[in-house]
This record gives sequence, C-alpha cells and structure tokens, in this order.
Amino acid sequence: MEEPKKKAGNPAWQKGVSANPHGRPSGSKNIATQQVRLAYQKLTEDNLENMTAWLQTIAVEDPKTAFELMLKMSEFIIPKIARTELTGKDGGDLFKDVSFSFGTPINDRVIDIDADETDYEDI
Repeated sequence: MEEPKKKAGNPAWQKGVSANPHGRPSGSKNIATQQVRLAYQKLTEDNLENMTAWLQTIAVEDPKTAFELMLKMSEFIIPKIARTELTGKDGGDLFKDVSFSFGTPINDRVIDIDADETDYEDI
C-alpha cells in the first residue's frame, strides 16, 4: 500500500484556524517596511556631507527651495507632534476645580511711585 503524501507547510495548521488569532499588533511595522526604513536611514547617514553641499548649491540660486527641502527631510527624522486636547468626563473642562495661589496679588503689591517719598538717587 502506498503512503499518503505529506503536505508542505506547517502540519499544525488547520483550515479556518489562524496561527495568530489576534493579528499583528496595532502600530507594528511589517518586515518590508522596516527594511526600507533601515536602507533609507543608511543612505541618509552615508550622504550627510553630500546633502549639505547639495542644499548649499540649491540655496545659492533659490534659498526658499533649499529651506523647503530641509523641512521635508526633517519629517523623516523628527516626528510631527500631534495636538492633544485634554478633557474631562463627557468633554467637560478637566481643570475647572484647579486653582493656583502665588501669594499676594500683584495689584495689591504695586507701590504708588508718586506717593513714595524715598529719594532713590541717594541709594
């Protein structure tokens, strides 16, 4: 009797059952994306001196374009900061019950210069 052919791949795999039921974690990068980022990072690091020279050459003719290129390149290095709004429950004011006290109010500390009889030139 002939032995059945073994299937290629993972023998524990079953049709309709995922090996990773929760999927890839949110925000994780796939391998191809990581490789492209590393390659771009290496290309940039290897050409820092050239990039400076290229920007200087462009800036001679068109400083605005050189500046715009610098800004575009910086997006790959410095992450953009997202605006975040802090709110309380149901969008209410989170700081409604917060108060600060820094001593006597400045209006109570102001001295009327005309009423002051001190001669500051003698000090």
